[in-house]
Amino acid sequence: MLGVVIFSGSLPATRVAVAGFPPLFLTSARAVIAAALAAVLLSILRQTRPARSDLRPLAVVALGVVVGFPLLTALALQRITSAQSIVFIGLLPLATALFGVLRSRERPKPAFWLFSTVGGVAVAGFALAQGGGASLAGGLLMVGAILLCGLGYAEGAVLSRRLGGWQVISWALVLASPVMAVAALLTMPESWAGVAASAWIGLGYVSVFSMLVGFVFWYRGLALGGIAGVGQLQLLQPLLGLALAGLLLQEPVAWTMVAVTGLVVLCVAGARKFA
Repeated sequence: MLGVVIFSGSLPATRVAVAGFPPLFLTSARAVIAAALAAVLLSILRQTRPARSDLRPLAVVALGVVVGFPLLTALALQRITSAQSIVFIGLLPLATALFGVLRSRERPKPAFWLFSTVGGVAVAGFALAQGGGASLAGGLLMVGAILLCGLGYAEGAVLSRRLGGWQVISWALVLASPVMAVAALLTMPESWAGVAASAWIGLGYVSVFSMLVGFVFWYRGLALGGIAGVGQLQLLQPLLGLALAGLLLQEPVAWTMVAVTGLVVLCVAGARKFA
């Protein structure tokens, strides 16, 4: 739950940051900052390097949560509001559970899939109701982000049972850091003068909390309680995210968003019961 609370601020913070930084630079910069912090932690605590067999799953984690999700959400948030994007997070528990079944051989009960699917259908219906070319493009980008994130969550949860939660995200960040550092240099803004303080704060949040600290709790929770079951806690994330979008960004939160989020949150109880 601590991980979910931290992650709930990710999309509002990205929305603020992308107003001052190009999406490609934001994605690479947040990864480089988090990787530097992770490298310090790994060095100070003298962690053993991952085995060669761990490099492939670490690369999958990096693709999903270090590169894919941050980049696609940053691109989406140029087209839709953070409040709209947050509703799509209701699809993340279903994606995480699906990849969890594939990667860890978990077998939730049929009722679990019913509740999880109802939440996913509610989100899909909301996305279709948005209409408009820009909203549709933003929605498709969010769906792609959710799929990659679910893959990264499931792969990281399996690996964290051997390496530890914070070690998995730390090694994934370090593994991706050379490529992300080059990308940051190539996409760096020509001038920093027009970057507002709020954009810097957003970059700081997604770099430290969304990219590193949140995963310390999240991967540990998934490893302890099961990917499919604990993953359903993400259904609470839209409610927290909508509240932040409304309170901090003064974005309009339509009653349809609240209704969809409420339905999605109700699904968490049933899904958790039958996981």
